[in-house]
Amino acid sequence: MRAHLRDLSERLGPGTLRDILLVNLAVGIVGVSYGAITVGEGLPLWAPNLMSVVVLGGASQFLFTGIVASGGSPVAAVLAGLLVNARHLPFGFALADSVRNRPLLGSYLMIDEVVAFALVERDAERRRLVFFTCGTCLWIFWNIGSLIGGLLGNAIDNTDAFGLDTAFPAVLIALVMPALRDRRTRVVAVVGALVAVGATPFVPTGVAVLLALTALVLMPVLRTSDGPVPGRRDLPGGGAG
Repeated sequence: MRAHLRDLSERLGPGTLRDILLVNLAVGIVGVSYGAITVGEGLPLWAPNLMSVVVLGGASQFLFTGIVASGGSPVAAVLAGLLVNARHLPFGFALADSVRNRPLLGSYLMIDEVVAFALVERDAERRRLVFFTCGTCLWIFWNIGSLIGGLLGNAIDNTDAFGLDTAFPAVLIALVMPALRDRRTRVVAVVGALVAVGATPFVPTGVAVLLALTALVLMPVLRTSDGPVPGRRDLPGGGAG
């Protein structure tokens, strides 16, 4: 095991492996929040753990729990989760080469954090290694966190009091911040955020996120006016060296 980790660290670089582990540690903390909230809402202990294994998607799992806990039907909760996860479709196009040899496993591990780490790698082999390493770590941390949270669910009355619910958006913001150094990406992100915020009160849950993708139409225009796109190697795994 130690030899395998040493080999993995040499292939990825200690900085990248450290970043992957730190981000997934935060993912595990969010998993604790998810398990505690789900059990605290009255669902059985097996429910958050089964969903963490089968679904492996924090946003859709939180949404499912919220809808069911508020009295909505499980069918509506599943459809809402599928709608939220529709944002993964462009992820699949972007990382098709990286998961070509293992399409089912790659689709299963197509999570925001995993995609963010993989997309900053310019070498195809290294991108594939980062994708599956981060995905495997995320699976482990998320499921352990969900189990711990579920066991603690009956003991914690108000998970909001611990601020655990802020860990998930905080991780995502930390991942995208380096990418915002590029003006084109920054403009597209801001426009997309404005579209999502403006649409949220008027559309069903999850649709606003999809509408935010319309801001991508600006990318070709901005690319033409800005000239060559600078490298993105210094994104989340920038410390890898």
